[in-house]
Amino acid sequence: RFCLPLMVASLPAMAAGEEIPAALQDSWGDFWLFRFFINAAGYASIVVPGFLLIQYFKRRNYLETGRGICFPVIKSCVFGSEVKPVHQEDGSLPPRAEPTESSTARQVLKLVFCAAGLQASYLTWGVLQERVMTRTYGATQTDPGEKFKDSQFLVFMNRILAFTVAGLYCALTKQPRHGAPMYKYSFASLSNILSSWCQYEALKYVSFPTQVLAKASKVIPVMMMGKLVSRKSYEYWEYLTAALISVGVSMFLLSSAPNRHVSTVTTFSGIVLLAGYIIFDSFTSNWQDALFTYKMSPVQMMFGVNVFSCLFTVGSLLEQGALLESLRFMARHSEFMAHAVLLSVCSACGQLFIFYTINQFGAAVFTIIMTLRQAFAILLSCLIYGHTVTVMGGLGVAVVFMALFLRVYARSRMKKRSKKLPPGDTPIQKV
Repeated sequence: RFCLPLMVASLPAMAAGEEIPAALQDSWGDFWLFRFFINAAGYASIVVPGFLLIQYFKRRNYLETGRGICFPVIKSCVFGSEVKPVHQEDGSLPPRAEPTESSTARQVLKLVFCAAGLQASYLTWGVLQERVMTRTYGATQTDPGEKFKDSQFLVFMNRILAFTVAGLYCALTKQPRHGAPMYKYSFASLSNILSSWCQYEALKYVSFPTQVLAKASKVIPVMMMGKLVSRKSYEYWEYLTAALISVGVSMFLLSSAPNRHVSTVTTFSGIVLLAGYIIFDSFTSNWQDALFTYKMSPVQMMFGVNVFSCLFTVGSLLEQGALLESLRFMARHSEFMAHAVLLSVCSACGQLFIFYTINQFGAAVFTIIMTLRQAFAILLSCLIYGHTVTVMGGLGVAVVFMALFLRVYARSRMKKRSKKLPPGDTPIQKV
């Protein structure tokens, strides 16, 4: 009785225009921590029985004793096929096409196409994400309108369309023979759902520019974990760029503190949610790297992860009764329906552009394009939603992106240098 008002009062108000204060929740059920545990309980109601079934089939040695029409499905889900794991460089990604002089113009057109597709998909996605999570729908002169609160439904919308697109792509194009047990996708799927949920929820407490900078600075905790857990060693330029990123983010955050502007205040809840996003997202990428030791294409990975994402989210929404509530909200506000559908389309198309760009031009070019996208996203957010950035804050943003480009440049130089060395003198990859 006494703790709840104290926790709510500790969160700063974020009302501006049609924005609803994130801290002034209608009830305890709207508080993000409570929603997180409710969602986690819903996922557990699917994960725990699935884990028990997998253990049961393994103990029974079902692969040798099983029979019937369910045998192929259970074998694929629990044991996988007989395809042996391979190293990532041997078959996880299709060979990248190298540009030739005769096809320079075609390569330039492909690069423009990839850059335009990535920028259009993710810039639109970012603008819509902030619109859906921070503004009201149906507002009139007499009615303040209502705000959509269920981030899990937005995650479900994104995943169901991505599942459909990936399924159609796999059905219409030739793919490698699938060998990974299907249940292994569930780990990356669960962390991917939670990272997306944290990302949506964080916008209730921090501004979109703050969220973008937090994503850009996730290299720092990754390096810290690598140093403490894996005992990794890093090059001097990696420490330099990490320090520049931390300085830039600090400049941006400190520049907004004296003004106490409602859209740039970073609350404790926002920090926790952004930290959750970084942790879950880091696990997702690492687990997917491990899955790529099986011979599979990126689109097969997209399909497998989104199968479980749809299962987890729709199961949790049905258990909470939130699916019908969200559909009623969508029926009441056609504008929200358009935003949610377009949000899902941009997310699915963006994933396909990611795979195509990396396949055609490599990870370095893709990183440069996406770093530029983050800078453009901050600019668009400030122009459309009126976020104010001081001179020191702008310098902080510039320092962050300068450090990111420096990392890309230094890494590409090291790769070129390692290729020129004799096979016996190739340096050990430290990152």
